[in-house]
Amino acid sequence: MVLATLVVSAIASTSTTPSFSEWAKTHGKTYASKEELVLRRSIYAANVAKVEAHNAQNLSWTMAVNKFSDLTGEEWKAAYTGGYRAKEKRSTNVDLSLLHAVPPTSVDWEAKGAVTPVKNQGQCGSCWAFSTTGSTESSYFITKGSLVSISEQELVDCAGKEGNQGCNGGLMDYGFQYIIDNKGICTEASYPYTAKDGTCKSKTCTKSGITVTSFVDVPTDSETALMNAVAQQPISIAVEADQGSFQQYSGGVMTAACGTNLDHGVLAVGYGVEGAKDFWQVKNSWGADWGFKGYILLGRGATYNGNKGQCGIQMDPSYPKTA
Repeated sequence: MVLATLVVSAIASTSTTPSFSEWAKTHGKTYASKEELVLRRSIYAANVAKVEAHNAQNLSWTMAVNKFSDLTGEEWKAAYTGGYRAKEKRSTNVDLSLLHAVPPTSVDWEAKGAVTPVKNQGQCGSCWAFSTTGSTESSYFITKGSLVSISEQELVDCAGKEGNQGCNGGLMDYGFQYIIDNKGICTEASYPYTAKDGTCKSKTCTKSGITVTSFVDVPTDSETALMNAVAQQPISIAVEADQGSFQQYSGGVMTAACGTNLDHGVLAVGYGVEGAKDFWQVKNSWGADWGFKGYILLGRGATYNGNKGQCGIQMDPSYPKTA
């Protein structure tokens, strides 16, 4: 995924908004009653109006109807955000050298083949697990040259001792700690994702060969530190994603105000400049049929919440070291 293509292709899209019936067929939507059908049709129409009003402004980013378009903002927020649980104190292993190096002008780990395909957490507050696996998979690729998809479900089912709560939320650092404590993690194929809490099966699945030796917290509230960290490898980050801009986002550099109340774990896989817009390239876990092929570009720079970054992206970054 070339960064320029990610921006330009999304903004250039002029596809016609589908009717509710067409949209429902595309996404396999069925409803239990006529009343529910009428309600969802009405919500869909309101979301279409919102999308069209936004796109008429010709901003740096676009919206489009998607699989979330029959949900109100509150319904969507409750179902798909809120899985990130901050801890009171960050680790003492903070790489302060990241504050002082001069970062490269752009990075794209997805284009380098260091990022697994976009996954889908479903209606389970397991974003933390997907962010954990994402940075771990990429770290191992950079270290060993092999891209292995590892199990989010193992983290959901088994990482409670470290402080995670499965589908009720967790923290990426706690996910890294589980992999350390467990001396590895299983493959995705041997321990597939179910989008619900289950019984731990870590003793019967196939080990991936990936171990985490330690994890590092990136200095908080620093664009330079995060850029330097991302230049080394994809980084686990948290953002506030419960705003309508995320629900219907479809491409371009998202510049809308989105707050700093962190509620969603994702993965920073790059950054760059497109025209006059600096951005972070972020891999989400809502499936490849959300956003632009599962990604979002967040505005980068002091304009966005000062040192905290767009949607709070610079507030709690961390990454594992693998072997």
